[in-house]
Amino acid sequence: MRAQVLIRPGTELQAIDLAMPRLQAQQVLIRISACGVCRTDLHIVDGELAHPKLPLVPGHEIVGTVAAVGADCRELRVGERVGVPWLGWTCGECEYCRRGQENLCARARFTGYELDGGYAEYVAADARFCLRIPQGYTDVEAAPLLCAGLIGYRALRMAGDARRIGLFGFGAAAHILAQLCVAQGREVFAFVRPGDDAAAGFARSLGAAWAGPSGERPPRPLDAALIFAPVGSLVPCALQTVVRGGSVICAGIHMSPIPQFPYELLWGERVLRSVANLTREDGTAFLDEIARHKVTTHAQTYALADANRALEDLRSGALQGAAVLTM
Repeated sequence: MRAQVLIRPGTELQAIDLAMPRLQAQQVLIRISACGVCRTDLHIVDGELAHPKLPLVPGHEIVGTVAAVGADCRELRVGERVGVPWLGWTCGECEYCRRGQENLCARARFTGYELDGGYAEYVAADARFCLRIPQGYTDVEAAPLLCAGLIGYRALRMAGDARRIGLFGFGAAAHILAQLCVAQGREVFAFVRPGDDAAAGFARSLGAAWAGPSGERPPRPLDAALIFAPVGSLVPCALQTVVRGGSVICAGIHMSPIPQFPYELLWGERVLRSVANLTREDGTAFLDEIARHKVTTHAQTYALADANRALEDLRSGALQGAAVLTM
């Protein structure tokens, strides 16, 4: 099969012919039709996330069709359409797994990081961690839901019943989440790079009540702010926007250092927390939710051979919405 492979962090992906994956008993072989390009992929390729499996096939927003099943697989059948997310395996035995926090399992293995991912024509994945894709979404439309959508949804769950939601960094995750928030009757405030009028207009077109630069105060104080851009300096900016008792939730897996800020920004029982990975329960809950409240994913497609160009467009901020590789 053809694949785009990371040989050494800090270098471009290499187009390589690889042997087809050999199935383990609990796995399925998936013929990939689309794979989203996530900012976490960029962090891995650029060497900002340490110790990836090498050589590595990146990609963890995978959509495809089950082509074969392992001997012990009972969850899926040949021909079913499934998605493969970031969380690829957990031990099922530790205290975190036993209490429903499998996203914090110390032995967890992640797709496109410690397990080969979706920048390829086929992938082998643990059937227990695959998700059935709801009808009404094409493969390209569904791909960004597998991480941008899922992590955004987990971050939103951390915000509880907050009605006024700020979204910092209006990219793949925020453009999905904004639509879901509006459908749920929440009010969305979008924070974009200063001078990025196109992103502000894009946010308003998806229902944002306000869109402006990340250094500005919104017209009304927020109940919660969700940070998707990997920029530590946004943390004190976000804290300034939320009410007493409000939450600031950092949704990225990697972020630049957070600068020192005065305690008064945190005081008043404001909460600052991170989101780590996702659980299978997050996945099923999110996919059930978007089956009820359909969202539109805005995707720019690239051929598998153009994976490096997709990563560069993501790096430079040239995208509105999400990038998706098609096989």
